[in-house]
Amino acid sequence: MSTAAAAEQPVSPYKRLSQEQIDEFHLRGYIAYGKLLDDPLIEVLRAEYDRLFAEARQTGRFRNLSTGDTEDLDEKNNADEQMLQIMQMCERSLDFRQLLYDGRILDIAEDLIGPNIQLFHDQALFKPAHHGGSVFWHQDNAYWQCVPANLVSCWLTLDDVNVANGAMHLMPGSHRTPLGHERTKKGGSLLDIGDQIDQTQASVVDLPAGGVLFHHCQTLHYTPPNNTDRQRRAFAIHFMPPGTRQAATGDFLQVSFGRPMLRMRS
Repeated sequence: MSTAAAAEQPVSPYKRLSQEQIDEFHLRGYIAYGKLLDDPLIEVLRAEYDRLFAEARQTGRFRNLSTGDTEDLDEKNNADEQMLQIMQMCERSLDFRQLLYDGRILDIAEDLIGPNIQLFHDQALFKPAHHGGSVFWHQDNAYWQCVPANLVSCWLTLDDVNVANGAMHLMPGSHRTPLGHERTKKGGSLLDIGDQIDQTQASVVDLPAGGVLFHHCQTLHYTPPNNTDRQRRAFAIHFMPPGTRQAATGDFLQVSFGRPMLRMRS
C-alpha cells in the first residue's frame, strides 16, 4: 500500500497527555503511551523498514552493534548475535521522513519538551528472530553529550513487543543522575554501566505494533536478546529543543536537512 493510500485511512483516536501523565514522565523519566499508529500506516512502514534493511545488508550501510565497529560485511551479516542499526532512516525513505512530522507524535513531544521541536536524529534498531542481540544498560546522553540534557526520545514498535523478544526495560527516576559508562568488550561500540544499578527495580514495557514509549535522554534503559521466532522492528526519534549544544565544543546543533525543525510555535 502506498503512503498516500495509508493517509486516506481514518486516524487512530488519541488524546494529548494529561497533566498526570506529564507529571509521571518527569517523576519516572518515561511514559508508555500504547498504540498510536494506524494499521495501514504500520504496514507501509514495515515494508519500507524491511526494504531498507535488505538493501543495507547488501551495501554494508548499517551497523551490527553486537559485533562492535567491524566493517566486514560477512561478519556483520552472519554474526551469531545481531543488533542491527540504521541511522537517519529519514534520509533514506520518504515514508520515515514523513513520520517525523506526524502530528500525533509531535503533540506528545510538545507536551514534554515544549512547542519548539528540532530533530536530533532518528534510528532503526532491528533484532532479528532467533539471534537478536541485546543493548546494554545505558543513558543515551552518555553517547550524545548534549547540554542541556533535556532531549526526549520516542521509541516506536512495528511489531508486538514483550519481554521475550526485546521489550524496553527502564529504571524509574534514573534520569535525574548522569552516570559514568564504559565501553564493553563485547560489542565495542556500546556503552555499559556495569553493576552500578539494581536491575530488579527496572520496569518492563510491553507495546503492541504501532505503540510508542517516550523517555528522557538520561533514563537508564536496556533491551534483552530476542531468541524467539518473532522479529522485533523498532524505530526511535530523538527530539531536542532548539539551542541544544554539544558539550565538548559548546557549539549549537544547527538546523539542517539532517536536523530539521519539526515544529515551531514561538
